[in-house]
Amino acid sequence: MEILGIGASELFFIFLIVIILLGPKDMQKAGRTIGRWLNQLVHSDNWKLFQKTSAEIRNLPRNLMREANMELQEANAEIQEMDKEIRQTIDPRPRPPAASTSPNPAAEPKPGEPPLNQPDTPPQPPAVPPTEPDDETKQDD
Repeated sequence: MEILGIGASELFFIFLIVIILLGPKDMQKAGRTIGRWLNQLVHSDNWKLFQKTSAEIRNLPRNLMREANMELQEANAEIQEMDKEIRQTIDPRPRPPAASTSPNPAAEPKPGEPPLNQPDTPPQPPAVPPTEPDDETKQDD
């Protein structure tokens, strides 16, 4: 157990020196004085300012990451908007919705024709698995 970097044995040693130097009666008076001083310190405006500043410094990396993430999201939104504008400038035709069922039967492909949104590709032959060589072709050493 360490308090402010002071271990139990070091704390005991400091306590022993205080008893030797102050004596039992002066130690009570010193304890009361230190207790009052600490109470005034904890309730002072400077201590509250110190605690607030310390919390801000601890939270600084988290706040900076949040701000950077927000800026990144704004930049991504701007890039997507510019991409959309460029695509509309290049191809001003309105794009049909991607997942809509059209009630127009002329827009659907006829049987035997490839779908409208897929390119014409010839069918690929099925893959043939490799065969094991016969026992006669194997050579025994």
